[in-house]
Amino acid sequence: MSDDRLLVVGGGQAGTQLVSSARELGWDGPITLIGQEPHAPYSRPPLSKAFLKGEASLDSLALRTAAFYAEQDIGLVLGERVERLELTGGGAGTAAAVSGRRWTFDRLVLATGARPRQLPLDGAGLDGVLVLRDVRDARTLARRLDGVTDLVVLGGGFVGLEVAATVSAAGVRATVVEAAPALMARVLSPVTARVVEAAHRAAGIRVLTGERPARLLGKDGAVAGVELEGGEQLPAQLVLVGVGAQPRDELARTAGLHCDNGVVVDAYSRASDGYTIAVGDCANLPDPSPASSPAARLRLESVDNAIEQAKAAASVLVGGQQPYRSVPWFWSDQGTIKIQIAGLARADDVVVVRPDARPGRSTVLRYRDERLVAVECVNSPADFLVVRKALASGTSLAPEAAADVSRPLKAHLAESQLGNGVTTG
Repeated sequence: MSDDRLLVVGGGQAGTQLVSSARELGWDGPITLIGQEPHAPYSRPPLSKAFLKGEASLDSLALRTAAFYAEQDIGLVLGERVERLELTGGGAGTAAAVSGRRWTFDRLVLATGARPRQLPLDGAGLDGVLVLRDVRDARTLARRLDGVTDLVVLGGGFVGLEVAATVSAAGVRATVVEAAPALMARVLSPVTARVVEAAHRAAGIRVLTGERPARLLGKDGAVAGVELEGGEQLPAQLVLVGVGAQPRDELARTAGLHCDNGVVVDAYSRASDGYTIAVGDCANLPDPSPASSPAARLRLESVDNAIEQAKAAASVLVGGQQPYRSVPWFWSDQGTIKIQIAGLARADDVVVVRPDARPGRSTVLRYRDERLVAVECVNSPADFLVVRKALASGTSLAPEAAADVSRPLKAHLAESQLGNGVTTG
């Protein structure tokens, strides 16, 4: 039995998973989880879909029940923003909140997440220019949509496209403006991006790629539209800015921890002091992919990473010695299409397309140095599951076999695992 006090700052997916896993794995000292929002930790992906449509309540999104925190003897502190840390060595220290409350800890976990990136444009401060990160944002967006006929989304990423699909289905004219030549260009191959764009266009959404906003237009203090650099003016009563997120690493900086696009951690999620743990969206970590370069680092904003990294970090807290390794994966439900991605791709990867005669479906495999490194699926969950499993086991598949659609991917990969002329490792 230990009296060591574990303090977790950040009541999102990563922080909640960490306290759950720490208790499950044997941390028997006091655990305190501090969340800045007044709500118990909840799932965020539905905010842009079911919650926005009124089909899900905040209670239904709760990650754990109140009974769980009580049964696990986890102190849940809500509505407190920790603004300062003092580390006294060996992982111990004190945290101070804006309210004046203080907590003393023996080990500290930072799960402070990320905030929406701001748009440095004239008019960005107009009423009706919104972001979507938390339940308060989602409630504001849902309330403000009443009576709106035109909404412009700036940024063709996950959240922006999900919102565009949701509001379009409700009768709002939605326009997506993306500066890159393709939607979701950071994570999708051009082939898959075209499938996604076609689906959104078919649903009535106007998609403008390779276009940049020049300024936001206003009338009587409220947003009235968006002017593009080419001069076109798009009418809008609401503008949603979805141009990425920035890590909330200010707290780590107050403690003198090394930060560079997030809290820099090692493969055990330990920050530069060797003790403090950082997990989830706020952490800059070594690429956990099985075949990654030892020097590759990244910040992963995904539910999967928040869960898996938190589990691995919890094991470190109770004495585990295994580095965090995982095949990152992502999903996005956008109207009638489900996008699933496993593995991390680069722009110069070789792309192998598996043609699918069924409309709205697509499977694309990505290769680097002739090795399978990622898969992108649109409305093809069966392909996604088998390839994700193959990536996790280190199984590759010859590109010419992957392109052969006379057999399902499952059959090809099963043959690969038997070593019939394919690579494994």
